[in-house]
Amino acid sequence: MNIKPLADRVLVKPAPAEEKTVSGIIIPDSAKEKPLKGEVLATGKGTKDEEMVVAVGDNVLYGKYAGTELEWEGDKYLIMRQSDILAII
Repeated sequence: MNIKPLADRVLVKPAPAEEKTVSGIIIPDSAKEKPLKGEVLATGKGTKDEEMVVAVGDNVLYGKYAGTELEWEGDKYLIMRQSDILAII
């Protein structure tokens, strides 16, 4: 991974969106909800006021509008502040 977040930022790989509902109906791309969980791929070193609590490999939950979307080498990622993460699962 060539992306290294700075300070209290975290690089997250979002989980894939659900393709089908429980009843088996296929959801079109336009109706899919943005996933709210993902895996931490890289973290910054934190700041002098806030140490990093999340670590590489943690699965996390984050807010619906958290972070900035970016695309790198064909894959989509989110980069967000550690404070945007709601929980580690």
